[in-house]
Amino acid sequence: MTVQTKTLNNNIEMPELGYGVFRVEQGQELVEAVKTAIKKGYRSIDTAAIYGNEESVGQGVNEAIKEGLVTREELFITSKVWNDGLTYDETIEAYETSLSKLGLDYLDLYLIHWPGDNKYQEPWKALETLYKEKRVRAIGVSNFHVNHLEDLRKNFEITPVINQIEFHPRLTQLEVRTYCEEHNIQVEAWSPLMAGELLNNETISGIAEKYNKSVAQVILRWDLQHNVITIPKSMNEKRIEANIDLFDFELTSEEMKQLDALNDNARSGPHPDEFDFKM
Repeated sequence: MTVQTKTLNNNIEMPELGYGVFRVEQGQELVEAVKTAIKKGYRSIDTAAIYGNEESVGQGVNEAIKEGLVTREELFITSKVWNDGLTYDETIEAYETSLSKLGLDYLDLYLIHWPGDNKYQEPWKALETLYKEKRVRAIGVSNFHVNHLEDLRKNFEITPVINQIEFHPRLTQLEVRTYCEEHNIQVEAWSPLMAGELLNNETISGIAEKYNKSVAQVILRWDLQHNVITIPKSMNEKRIEANIDLFDFELTSEEMKQLDALNDNARSGPHPDEFDFKM
């Protein structure tokens, strides 16, 4: 299965579909799941320091490389810094810690995980340094709203390549996506299936039946047709395989509108402006 790529604003290529590991515990099961994803054609793997599973992700990646399934250069590995008031130096240290846990020499993409009550300025300076020193191929943010993005664009040298946000048919985040499109910031979806809450939706089920696809496949296809990179998570081999099998059908403009109309600003995760780092 060949996944197309998106060209980010620093001209590097990123797969439009990847494998996410949010809320997956460290351990051999995750090691094998990462290897399975790579075998099935995934080339983008997304983790984060706070997930507590970087070691297992790295083990899966490195075993896949050693077994000849893929080269490091063919992979696109993302992690994120948990910036609960980090200093510049602490952010640099956090990057080195993530690299060590992953067992890698560099990351393809490093993100600030949350704006953190506007505690992102020092971490962003650190990410700019990492990028300028070519220790990471691209830098971006996660869960940033328009005001946060505008601050970065006006007051810092480098514009984020990515804004990774919660995005699914019940949370379409049009204002943020429009801003990102206007300023060449690629949107990436986390929790594209709303933590499974959308899998019994009648509207989506009806569309899925028409194409002989699963509800998950229809939602992920909707992501791609909205020019949004998506990173579904599954530990089940059949679903890992199904989640990348999205390229033999296309939703009509009417079906896209039907899914868009499901938006009611419902979140499966916290609101960026209300996030409590003590959770």
